Amino acid sequence: MSRLFGPAQRRLQDQFDTRRIADKVEAIALHDSLSEGDRAFIAGRDMFFLSSVDAQGMPTVSYKGGAPGFVRTPDEKTLVFPSYDGNGMFLSLGNLAATAKVGLLFIDFETPNRIRVQGEARLDTDPAALADWPGAQLLVRVTVQAVWPNCPRYIHRYRKETPSRYVPRPEDPVPLAGWKRIDLLQDDLPAADQGRAAREGGTISIETWFGQVACGDPEA
Repeated sequence: MSRLFGPAQRRLQDQFDTRRIADKVEAIALHDSLSEGDRAFIAGRDMFFLSSVDAQGMPTVSYKGGAPGFVRTPDEKTLVFPSYDGNGMFLSLGNLAATAKVGLLFIDFETPNRIRVQGEARLDTDPAALADWPGAQLLVRVTVQAVWPNCPRYIHRYRKETPSRYVPRPEDPVPLAGWKRIDLLQDDLPAADQGRAAREGGTISIETWFGQVACGDPEA
């Protein structure tokens, strides 16, 4: 019995005559733990895409970025990543708290190369654990259930120009997010951010912020 394919996948595989190759790829590539190569690949990444599902079955996908190595694999069945300050919606993490189901896609755009990881996640707010990830609000611990590589055929090749100025670093304070300087949001910011815009360059209009985003301003 396939661990990846259900009736819907089988119907499409039969329609396009790919059932045999799909079964062979699953047999060869799918594994239920992280190999040493997988762990090394993940350790070298500074971003990944996170998929989650809410209690009503609605999926979402988010981008997660950090310094290289911000995702750690303490053993072959465990993957841990930090949650940094975001927009306060907690869509993905709320989904994980509700359903635990998670998918992660790691891509190296220079090689190119990629692997997928599926598992079940739980949120960790232990202060001792958080101390190992400066700037993290909480951690996500994933129990790995399935891992497999994908071919690089449609991955466009890119090279990183500069890291984000907002990635937490032990030696430097993290600047206020650009959107947290928008004037009409000031009264609704978390208490820890109240007044920071006035102290760190002043407020801006929402039109100014969207203009910064549109032109690639690193302070957006």
